[in-house]
Amino acid sequence: MSKVLMITGDFVEDYENMVIFQALQAMGHDVDAVCPDKKAGEQIATAIHDFENHQTYLEKSGHNFTLNATFNDVNLNEYDALYIPGGRAPEYLRLNSDVIKMVQHFFVENKPVGALCHGPQLLAAAKVLEGRKVNAYPACQPEVELAGATFVELPLESSVTDGNLVTGPAWTAQVEFLKQFNALL
Repeated sequence: MSKVLMITGDFVEDYENMVIFQALQAMGHDVDAVCPDKKAGEQIATAIHDFENHQTYLEKSGHNFTLNATFNDVNLNEYDALYIPGGRAPEYLRLNSDVIKMVQHFFVENKPVGALCHGPQLLAAAKVLEGRKVNAYPACQPEVELAGATFVELPLESSVTDGNLVTGPAWTAQVEFLKQFNALL
């Protein structure tokens, strides 16, 4: 089975963080969840993004999530794949140069990468999307296209694979996302 690095942070989408973390482990993969400036055993706050007939999603408090690895101890050569959950975390994680270098490593090495929802914001900032077919939360379409990717419109339950990259629009796509990501692993 594969060893997966999950880069996460405060106000990540709860379902995309916890469900994927646990599902990958249930499939037999080893998953290390890290966050810049935090150590194993520390927690991040999560948020639940819900759709209740507003023009955008509603954000509610989620569960606290305990990290199981330390960001500063990551040795990228030990990992087979990268997973980036969405929510608000990618918005500020993309400002961290160490995170950007980590993301770029997985593309240089052509290792599997999965990103849901706002996760492609981080991929766009890392300049790894050019020429790719990508999906994300619909509000991220301009960033995906400005990064040189083709935004693939999908139902909220679907995901798309392009080479070593699997992307999807939201937690609603987790089943299809996991099938496609696991196939790469």
